[in-house]
Amino acid sequence: MSAQPLAPYTTLRVGGPTPRLVTAEAEADLVEQVRTADREVEPALILGGGSNVLIGDGGVTGTVVRVATRGVQTNVSGCSGAVVTVAAGENWDALVARAVEEEWGGGIEVLAGIPGQVGATPIQNVGAYGSEVAQLISSVRTWDRVADRQATFAAADCGFGFRASRFKTEPDRYLILAVTFQLPLGSRSAPIRYAELARTLGVVVGERVPAAAARQAVLELRRAKGMVLDDADLDTWSAGSFFLNPILDADRAAALPASAPRFGMDDGRVKTSAAWLIEQSGFGKGYGRPPATLSTKHALALTNRGGATASDLLALAREIRAGVRDRFGITLVPEPTLWGCEL
Repeated sequence: MSAQPLAPYTTLRVGGPTPRLVTAEAEADLVEQVRTADREVEPALILGGGSNVLIGDGGVTGTVVRVATRGVQTNVSGCSGAVVTVAAGENWDALVARAVEEEWGGGIEVLAGIPGQVGATPIQNVGAYGSEVAQLISSVRTWDRVADRQATFAAADCGFGFRASRFKTEPDRYLILAVTFQLPLGSRSAPIRYAELARTLGVVVGERVPAAAARQAVLELRRAKGMVLDDADLDTWSAGSFFLNPILDADRAAALPASAPRFGMDDGRVKTSAAWLIEQSGFGKGYGRPPATLSTKHALALTNRGGATASDLLALAREIRAGVRDRFGITLVPEPTLWGCEL
């Protein structure tokens, strides 16, 4: 088999080849492809929607397995709400749209517009606008690549944290096969927790609105930031937010300028805005040397303006990370997974 380019399978549209690329549409085939590759010298790399990965220009060794499994099973009742089990390869945004249409709630409505597949959401504990999938997940069914067997984890055993989980901590161990969500029934949103979204909806924080309205408002906000995929919009040729929002201890947060955003965490720590740090360090929207620049809509997204290489994007990321560290003493951490390259 000839080397297969990986750039077409990522939202950044960069990345070198792999010697073997396979697509698994059935769960049994997915497991077998990964098991077979894991027996080789180079274990399998799992590729979902390609929206949270930066692949080096030299590509990767070993087999890349694309997850393309499909299937949504539902069990809806007035007592337990909607128990929805979704194959890893299903599109996340399509699931959110269906949930709103079917009147399944719990906060999933404000996770609209996030690219990628359902199987990726527990890994990052995907979240936005005051909601995260940890609040919605009942269990995650996986293939344990070390023990060579299926393993199902209740939400409490998934090790969820801010953009973190046990699946991210042990990235080469668990192949996610399906995710089960338990969603309350109703046409109203969960209480709106995010001030920007509340302002857009014309309500106060804590108020509920029609779930469809909340979803639409989120999509509008994300489009304005270049965070909804659109082939015609180069600001969406990105991996979304490239750096995580830093979480600081109270003393470190207090040392930031008074104008710095601060969001209190349950454990007493404080989250601040990576985008604010970047802009205050001199890297405004659109900063960079084409074809690799910051988005013209959002300073937290690194974009490929057409023809960029992974090296171009990494050089920009290093410049920004160094600038923020020099200005604030905070080292930003990349959010996308890096394959065949280092920051």
